[in-house]
Amino acid sequence: MRVKRIVADVHAADPAAAKRFYQDVLGLEILMDQGWIATYGSRQQMSVQISFMSEGGSGTPTPDLSIEVDDVDEVVKRMKNAGFAIEYGPTDEPWGVRRFFVRDPFGKLVNILAHKP
Repeated sequence: MRVKRIVADVHAADPAAAKRFYQDVLGLEILMDQGWIATYGSRQQMSVQISFMSEGGSGTPTPDLSIEVDDVDEVVKRMKNAGFAIEYGPTDEPWGVRRFFVRDPFGKLVNILAHKP
C-alpha cells in the first residue's frame, strides 16, 4: 500500500472565487469543476507531504497551506498587482527558504516559498 495523493480541502461558499488567486495569479490549472467543487493543480508529478506545526517558524502563525514556487519575488509582485495584501515577508529564513504569507479569498493563510539554491 502506498499513498498516491494528498488533497487539501478548503470549505468555500463560492468555489469559483478561487480562480483569481489559484489560477490567475499562481497559474494552477483547473482540473475539475462541478460547481460545488473546483479543483486546481498541476498535471506534473509533485511530492506528497503533510506537515504538523506548532507555529509557522520565525514566530509566525501556522499557515493553512504551503505552496512551493520557483520565483517568490515574481509571485509577490503578481499577488500585489491582483490586490492581495502580503501579511509576512518576503523574507529569507535561516532554514533555507525565501517566503511570504498571503490570505486567499477564503481567509486561509498561505505560505508561498522557494528553497534557496
